Amino acid sequence: MEKRYANLALVYAVIAMVFGVFYREFTKIKYFTGQTNLSIIHTHYFLLGMFFFLILMCTEKLFKFSDKNTKKIIIIYQTGLNITGLAFLIRGLIQVQKIVDLSKAIDASISGIAGIGHILMGINIILILIKIKKSAS
Repeated sequence: MEKRYANLALVYAVIAMVFGVFYREFTKIKYFTGQTNLSIIHTHYFLLGMFFFLILMCTEKLFKFSDKNTKKIIIIYQTGLNITGLAFLIRGLIQVQKIVDLSKAIDASISGIAGIGHILMGINIILILIKIKKSAS
């Protein structure tokens, strides 16, 4: 599992860098100078992707907490992270492009999608912490 966590950390580091470059170049091309959710995708993927899996890799080395259910937890966690990233991307593209004024319903829907992603991540972080606590005892 340590190698899997290391590979996931690498994948999310690359994704974070791609979104960082995309944010910088896309806003430059569009002459956009305001606030946009595109700017936070980069840090979300670095922290909740790369750093999270690097920490899991080190924790796995120390406590060997992973079992057959851990794979499901990690998949659901990643699903939540990518749902959140997608919601931020959609909102950010709309902010920069200014193609459409968001109705309250669409605005709330995008926020709700990001919220679902955060909930999935939060629940699965707790589940992983419980696994680590049990194996550390």
